[in-house]
Amino acid sequence: MKLELTEAVCLDERQEFSLAELAELSGLSAAELQQLMEYEALAPADPEAAMPTFKAQCLIVARAACRLRDDFELDAPGLALVLTLLDRIHGLEAELHSLQCQLPRRSR
Repeated sequence: MKLELTEAVCLDERQEFSLAELAELSGLSAAELQQLMEYEALAPADPEAAMPTFKAQCLIVARAACRLRDDFELDAPGLALVLTLLDRIHGLEAELHSLQCQLPRRSR
């Protein structure tokens, strides 16, 4: 039997993290996070700011990236590709759900 410990973090969608905080909470290094920013797989709240901060959603993405890196031994370009594809899948699923809600209900 394998025992796995999991850490939970309560997020407020208005919360923002510095690069150092994001690295500490996600399990990725600051360098890995910066590479993901360069590949546009992770976006700071204000791209023009001297010190980038990240919205709570970025922590979710960064933690997923850490798990993908560890489970599949992916490098930064591979992580960026997978994260981009996952984001696209989630967007398409949301669009499909929205379209399904617009269809008239069928009687059974």
